[in-house]
Amino acid sequence: MVILKRFVAMVQFFTSIPIPVNLNCDEKDYGKGLVFAPAVGLIIGVLLYVLCSVLKLFLPIKVATAFVIVGYIVLTGGLHLDGLGDTFDGLFSNRPKERILEIMRDSRVGTNAVLALISVILLNYTMLSELELMPKVLILFPVAGRIGSLIGAGTSVYARKNEGLGKSFIDYCGGKEMFIGAVISFVIFGMVWRLKGLIMAFILIITAWVITKIFTRKLGGATGDILGAVCELNQTSFLLLNYILIFGELWM
Repeated sequence: MVILKRFVAMVQFFTSIPIPVNLNCDEKDYGKGLVFAPAVGLIIGVLLYVLCSVLKLFLPIKVATAFVIVGYIVLTGGLHLDGLGDTFDGLFSNRPKERILEIMRDSRVGTNAVLALISVILLNYTMLSELELMPKVLILFPVAGRIGSLIGAGTSVYARKNEGLGKSFIDYCGGKEMFIGAVISFVIFGMVWRLKGLIMAFILIITAWVITKIFTRKLGGATGDILGAVCELNQTSFLLLNYILIFGELWM
């Protein structure tokens, strides 16, 4: 029962899918439940694939891609994109640690946030359209992002002195959760793309770890915003890698 409870909690938290159930989750449930983040990514990916299949019946690829990107934002409530913007506003402000954390918590959007959001959305749009909304890529790219959140939380300590949105995820997600989540990720990628999927899942665990270390170096830890940023950038890394491999005829 606790497994189902934590899975549903992750769907409620990471998506805008309406599940009108009060689960009475505590911090431990959210942190331990992060093992299901890649599975939630699969749900998002499948829904985007269904949307894409309908759109491609009467729209050209580039227009359909734009609607798929909008669909992704609606499905996730822009949660991770918000974290991406806040992270770039804070880390690129060239301020001391405490001031960076204050900036990241500020609801106002700065220039660095806008530039980061435009860049990531533009890259995602370009890669997806150039890959012609390839079904395997479309289904797996949200999984790639949630691998980022899992690895980011599991390899970090919490950067703030007080409570915050990401504290429960970071405090209660450790080696065991990363291992189980990684196994789930390998199963998903293997089912969708077989051996190539397994290789890609391994690479994405590495890219998530690298991105996390870059973002946490100055703060000495992570926040919920940083987990969101790692999610978005791991997705974009997945798309870029597939574009390079497929169009370089190394992934056929």
